[in-house]
Amino acid sequence: MNRPLTVAARAKVPPFQVMDILSRVAELRAAGRDVISLCAGEPGGGAPSDVSAAAAAVHAAGTPLTYTPALGIAELRDAIAGHYRRWYGLDIPARNVAVTTGSSGAFLLTFLSAFNAGDRVALARPGYPAYKNILRALGIEVIELDCGPESRFQPTPELLDAAARAHGPLAGLMLASPANPTGTMVSRPELSKLAAWCADHSARLISDEIYHGITYPEPGAPDPRGVCAWELDRTSVVISSFSKYWGMTGWRLGWAIVPDDLKDVVDALAGNVALCPPAPAQLAAVQAFTGQSYAEAERAVAEFARTRDYLLANMGRLGWVDVAPADGAFYLYAGLGSAMDGFASSLDYCSAVLESAGVAVVPGPDFDSVGGRGAVRLSFAAGYDAVREGFERIVAFQEARVR
Repeated sequence: MNRPLTVAARAKVPPFQVMDILSRVAELRAAGRDVISLCAGEPGGGAPSDVSAAAAAVHAAGTPLTYTPALGIAELRDAIAGHYRRWYGLDIPARNVAVTTGSSGAFLLTFLSAFNAGDRVALARPGYPAYKNILRALGIEVIELDCGPESRFQPTPELLDAAARAHGPLAGLMLASPANPTGTMVSRPELSKLAAWCADHSARLISDEIYHGITYPEPGAPDPRGVCAWELDRTSVVISSFSKYWGMTGWRLGWAIVPDDLKDVVDALAGNVALCPPAPAQLAAVQAFTGQSYAEAERAVAEFARTRDYLLANMGRLGWVDVAPADGAFYLYAGLGSAMDGFASSLDYCSAVLESAGVAVVPGPDFDSVGGRGAVRLSFAAGYDAVREGFERIVAFQEARVR
């Protein structure tokens, strides 16, 4: 008798609940409903004009779009290295820059090259769910650190010590600053301590810096765009993308700064996994580093800051609790507090807000399987006017329930 075909156990990662919400948003809009989506971490302004013009020129020229080197074209790798000199004063050799198919491609290549099946990698909870889902699919044991308001939702050496005592040696730490969903950042002293802990314990530091530049520092604050992990540890892997600061989500282009000991294996893996990143996106993305492109991105950040200020000034009207500081990125993550009354979970709350008020926000379990049942994430990437209207609708929805 033939054995029945099966699905690989490693493939059974949980789906994002936000995808179900986005599907429902599409259904409601198709039915004529006015729905404001505060779900996706997707800037509404699109790519800088110099990038769009370069893409149009590439296609207008009719030049064949062939495979590129596995780690990207030399011109783009040089431009990314120049970006690190501009922002951080860092001299990073272009040979250590790996252009990838979105930051998601960088995570996969990094995890494959840095960790073996059975290794333990620590990360913050709440956190971006793809980290743990990709790691687990690769047979890597995920050690979630319970990072609450007392640690500003970020890992600490003390939490790492406790995790190592409870589970055994850690092979790596997955860090995000600014983080999704909380927007919190680690300072230079805090990152220095985490990097030192990793060095002392032979753990690889993986630093997700995709939201660098979308930050809201006080005037005169040090490191206004964030601290690059390579300033402190050149055995770490730094991951970033064109998606957020430059508003190029659909272009599917990211990168990793890869240390020398991983460079060759990442190159070999990249050629096998995806052959190369998208060629037209690479050719156009070189123009993301022009003065005009930086200026347009900074104007978008100023709009995010204006929207954030409005939300923080009005959060008291919602009664949400444990609101994360949102040092960067474009998210507010909070507990629902009394707004949860009458709902079994934040998923039920989010479904009710969508159906009744026409506003989509993300339930917390996507980011925290333990404490997320009472939390939500609101994205303010959609722009000031849309966010303000959506916020007022949520306030009206909650007020109507308590009358």
